Amino acid sequence: MLKLRTGVVMAGASVVLALGCQEKMQEPAVTEMTSFGFIQDRIFTPTCATAGCHASEQDNAFNQHGLVLAKGKSYANLINILSRQPDAQAEGLKRVKPYNANESLLYHKLNWDAGHHGGKQYGLSMPLGGTPLSAGQLEFVRRWIEAGATEKDNLVDTTLLNDKTPSYVAVFNGLQPPAPGTGFQMKLEAFPISPRFEREFFQRKLVGNTEEQYVNRVQVLMRPGSHHFILYDFSDKSKLPSLNTIRDLRNPDGTSNVTTFLSMQNHVFWAGTQTQSHDYSLPNGAALLLPAGASFDLNSHYVNKTNEPTTGAVHVNLFTIPKSQVMHVVKALNLPNEGFVLPAGQKTVATKSFLFKKPTSVLMLTSHTHKLGEKFVIKIKGGTRDGEIVYESADWEHPLIKNLATPLVLKEGEGLTSEITYNNTTDRTVRFGLLSEDEMGIIFGYYYE
Repeated sequence: MLKLRTGVVMAGASVVLALGCQEKMQEPAVTEMTSFGFIQDRIFTPTCATAGCHASEQDNAFNQHGLVLAKGKSYANLINILSRQPDAQAEGLKRVKPYNANESLLYHKLNWDAGHHGGKQYGLSMPLGGTPLSAGQLEFVRRWIEAGATEKDNLVDTTLLNDKTPSYVAVFNGLQPPAPGTGFQMKLEAFPISPRFEREFFQRKLVGNTEEQYVNRVQVLMRPGSHHFILYDFSDKSKLPSLNTIRDLRNPDGTSNVTTFLSMQNHVFWAGTQTQSHDYSLPNGAALLLPAGASFDLNSHYVNKTNEPTTGAVHVNLFTIPKSQVMHVVKALNLPNEGFVLPAGQKTVATKSFLFKKPTSVLMLTSHTHKLGEKFVIKIKGGTRDGEIVYESADWEHPLIKNLATPLVLKEGEGLTSEITYNNTTDRTVRFGLLSEDEMGIIFGYYYE
């Protein structure tokens, strides 16, 4: 398999290594501004604390990440504060851990080369849709953390900030397709993303299987700049969109394409990722059924915050196993709450419980609402863990996709409860429906009985 070579280019690596060798000999340049002040003014303010990202509590994504990096607030929000990013949180990573850059999520998020931390990915690299930090900027942040990450001291040589060597250059070789008889490959070939634009589109493609298959591993690789990628199946196979036609969600002027939006109501989540590289395997003996002649809607979303056009691309491998090895056929959860009523001009919490008639193992959870959905919580219903929160997302447009390393085992009669907070800012009553002005509340996921 050819992997995306996301390492620091040799020139950049050489600069960083050379700087590292001189570290003990150099004294911080005398300046009136502190090291953290330079990080704020040169990195956070222009690239992170921007509208919609980390500027304020009013940003669309704030409920998801909970991090404001505006001047005067950023330091207190970083030092020894646990992250909300699920993988980092599970490992106990702090946003910034003084004296230890490798245990500081900030350093991992700014360093686009995942190789420096064992290939682990903690969500999307930052700045999303922007240009990665230069080698000098990245090294400045690393040294500031290693020196204690104080707010008021001059800890790091400021000449590092003048080093414009790229810290990251991606060479996209894509994925090698599965060997014959072991799977299928699907692709979104190279496509443009206009400057200062978010491009999200769907394209239905055939998998290429002429007979029933069983998939137990999904591998995804994308060019940098992607927000997410999802493979969608269809709930009503009689209403399939045209094959191989790109259906953009936004028109070139940024307005919504209503026809594309309406086609989304027929979607059922099948696989997806919010990281540039994704390799997910189901437990041994478990596999997703792939009917003969299957097709999926390939959904790609890229963000370009630069002034130049960029390029996206996605490769997907679906690895199969023989039917004789399948002990559990994995199915898609599709648990909708269709009975809520949202009065005009107020917040409403809608709950619904779904009980399973057989012992059930849940492998993945994600959620779906429209734009009035503020927070989606999934809890266990029944048994000794009744009321325990197993999923939480506050981004209706890009909900968390939570893969459970240990399956959530529920007994007969136990189940899941969706608890959704809606904020109906309109002047009309809103109910469940397929149109954009309607609302939804659906638990998606993987399970087997």
